[in-house]
Amino acid sequence: MILPVVAYGHPVLRKVGEEISAAYPDLDKLIADMWETVYNSNGVGLAAPQVNRAIRLFIVDTVQVVEGFDDEDRRKYPNEQPIKQVFINARRIDETGDVWAYNEGCLSIPKVREDISRKRHIRLRYMDEQFTEHEKDFYGITARVIQHEYDHIDGKLFIDYLSLLKKRLIKKKLDDISSGKVKTDYRMLFPK
Repeated sequence: MILPVVAYGHPVLRKVGEEISAAYPDLDKLIADMWETVYNSNGVGLAAPQVNRAIRLFIVDTVQVVEGFDDEDRRKYPNEQPIKQVFINARRIDETGDVWAYNEGCLSIPKVREDISRKRHIRLRYMDEQFTEHEKDFYGITARVIQHEYDHIDGKLFIDYLSLLKKRLIKKKLDDISSGKVKTDYRMLFPK
């Protein structure tokens, strides 16, 4: 089932997600619905807070991004290792490497894209959908998508990295999103 994506301004987007166990109600269905939702909205990642669940769960699929690389992208990111993966109860162990800017957007903040600086590498400890624990390093575009989704489970948004001036410049757009004055190709849940 395609779930509505929570819009900017909804309080669930600012909550720190709670850890879950394998007994979380209908977890398999929630994960399947999140995959359906992210593909329906042409996203590359989706966190549970974006579908109104304040839990530490997110999904990432960078395969489509890497398969769509043009020649310049292949030169810039020659060793990109795409993933399609579920992350449960993720905890950041480390972020290292050069800081680099990349134009990011978010399904919860439609029609807003900004250059965001992040480190090139992240190391995470997390569980997969079978609750097997992993500790793994991610790099490049895949690390960036993971960092973006990880921020969601910590109650952060990509716009939090913007300067005060940039935030002022997009304030009207953000106000329009939170008041439901935005058109998207996917269902949204707006703050009341």
